[in-house]
Amino acid sequence: MSEAQTADAEATTVPPNDPQWIFSDDVSEKERNRLRGDCVAAFKTIFDPEIPCDIYELGLIYKVDVDENRLIRVEMTLTAPGCPVAGQITESVETAIGTVPGTLGVVVNIVFEPPWDQGRMSDEARVSLDMF
Repeated sequence: MSEAQTADAEATTVPPNDPQWIFSDDVSEKERNRLRGDCVAAFKTIFDPEIPCDIYELGLIYKVDVDENRLIRVEMTLTAPGCPVAGQITESVETAIGTVPGTLGVVVNIVFEPPWDQGRMSDEARVSLDMF
């Protein structure tokens, strides 16, 4: 592989914490970029109370689906199925994403398949948790 091909491959590598983003065809590319950035910023304001790291960098967000009306559906998981603050985290996601301009509302669905593991964490999370 040439240096240019290697650089291209590295530039398109998706970090392990990046969720799947699904947008309605009615959402323009400019709007997609804005919504993606605003949603990521909102996710990064929510911290797992047991781990000093935000839910985005931990890789807890699996999928973000934005429909033609800008209703946002978030599929996420928890670090452990028996998490005692699951309801609190869900409400925090609804509140944070609900502040994103131009959104109709938010629906959060907690899933446990695939199960979360440390491989979903970003490098930033690993550094903040001293796991490097």
